[in-house]
Amino acid sequence: MVNETPVRKAPRLPPTREASEAAAADRAAHRAARERRDAQVRGVPSIAAMREAIKAAARTLPAIAEVPRIEALDKAAFRARAAQGLPFLMTGVADRWPLAALTVQSLREHYSHLPVRARVGDYVSTAFAADRAMRDMGMLEYLDLVAAGTEGLPPYLGNLELRELNRLCHWPAYFDKVGPPRFWLGPAGTVTPLHCDYDDNVFAQVWGSKRIMLAPPHHDDFLYPNEANAILFGSPFDPECPDFDRFPLARQATTIECIVGPGDMLYVPAGWFHQVRALTFSLSSNRWARGMPLALGDGAALLAANSGEQPSA
Repeated sequence: MVNETPVRKAPRLPPTREASEAAAADRAAHRAARERRDAQVRGVPSIAAMREAIKAAARTLPAIAEVPRIEALDKAAFRARAAQGLPFLMTGVADRWPLAALTVQSLREHYSHLPVRARVGDYVSTAFAADRAMRDMGMLEYLDLVAAGTEGLPPYLGNLELRELNRLCHWPAYFDKVGPPRFWLGPAGTVTPLHCDYDDNVFAQVWGSKRIMLAPPHHDDFLYPNEANAILFGSPFDPECPDFDRFPLARQATTIECIVGPGDMLYVPAGWFHQVRALTFSLSSNRWARGMPLALGDGAALLAANSGEQPSA
């Protein structure tokens, strides 16, 4: 046996002040460029101005105690109702989609090859962090992992583009510009914690059921939001298990519970906080608009406020 002297590695030195400042400047420049692109896509002067306009419009809304359930709307009726700035649920929208005929077994038989990225571990407390725990695997491995059971939070397929499933969805053409369908699959107990997206959102519950807790945009002052990016803010407050000792301002926040079931489609206006928990094994899909939020109308007030002009009558 050869007795080798271990080689000592040189200690890793902390980055210099100049390097740290340069890295921070690069991150800031990247973020600013992204915000400019996002604003251009949505036809707004800036994402910050859009956020403030959404919250200002929300302050004029009537208080609601529940989310109204209505029959499916055509495009004109949907846009007219969405312009009011309040969430609503449409029944009988997704229950006839071919996707609704899928089962866990059919996923095993026909889509086992799909590559997926699962949220694992304590993905709630790190939901909006860049380094949250994820595992790449195939659909079959994910379903086997769920079937085996795990302690704590069950693994979750969330916010994935699964393009082979797109043809099984028949989305109403409610928005002029819209992002690709995103899919959410997992057993009871999977959860996306409280957050808000500053884009209009239609959420289709394909099978299973979920509890969605909602809070209006202008109550962000009570919900301790943290910025993930310019159009996504997370909140550490859990409206299903409120801790008012840690978050005393949350007593002033209005939260509304909504249960979505198979075939339901929920409209979540831009800026509305929402927390989503699966009550059963569930398959859901959503799409985010990529335009001026409908609650802002044609955006005349927003554009005028940014230019310092008065909106025309």
